[in-house]
Amino acid sequence: MTASALPRVTVACIQTSSGPEPQENLRQITPLIRQARDRGANFILLPEMVGFIEAGRDRTLARAEPEAQNHVLAHYRDIARSLDVWLLIGSLAVPVGEGRLANRSFLLDSAGNIQAHYDKIHMFDVSLDDGESYRESAAYQPGAESVVAQTPWGALGLTVCYDLRFPHLFRRLARAGAAMISVPSAFTRPTGRAHWEVLLRARAIETGCFILAPAQCGEHAGGRQTYGHSLIVGPWGEILAEADEAPGLIMAEIDLGEVEAVRGRIPALTHDRSFT
Repeated sequence: MTASALPRVTVACIQTSSGPEPQENLRQITPLIRQARDRGANFILLPEMVGFIEAGRDRTLARAEPEAQNHVLAHYRDIARSLDVWLLIGSLAVPVGEGRLANRSFLLDSAGNIQAHYDKIHMFDVSLDDGESYRESAAYQPGAESVVAQTPWGALGLTVCYDLRFPHLFRRLARAGAAMISVPSAFTRPTGRAHWEVLLRARAIETGCFILAPAQCGEHAGGRQTYGHSLIVGPWGEILAEADEAPGLIMAEIDLGEVEAVRGRIPALTHDRSFT
């Protein structure tokens, strides 16, 4: 946290169930953003794939809009500006050429400017016991750079969903100065029930960061089901707010001064040792 950063901020995580129609998704999410602002939120976070969730690679490619012409991005830039809030667009599918997409997260300031963006590094290529199979790499190009961005309250490290399973990324973000880490997600229901809470709390404990995790919920195109249970976790691993499995929002006032206190108690980020 910089010397000029404000120590306290009220954060809100929006939980939604995105479908294939971007305008319908905007219609559902925008009132929740306004509600969060009316209740005092200064920093509002949206889930992964908040623009749309479509079934199949070809349909997703057909719907995806370039960043410069992206109507969803433009809408949220206007919302951030009109409400005077910082807004994290958890991620959008953005074409990057040669039939490929980026799973891209955007951080908007209260003037609607894009302060940072991050392309999801780790691709969700898995086959689950219940027969569900996902090959994110079939359509998406993985990112290659970690991102830490400055906010008025402290530094924010950006991740997306499956990144949660790679603790070295979170450690690198924390050592680069992050006091908060965003984890916008669309966790599947089976993996969410088993791993979602424990992984988020572990990443908070390991890094001494606040973890802000807005999530998709419900059933989406193609029958995919997501877990919900958006979470805000403190740097000691305590749950500050948790959603259920329905659309809505959660909020918490967080004190970034706790990050320094927790890291002083257990300075694990300074205790790395080489080994063979």
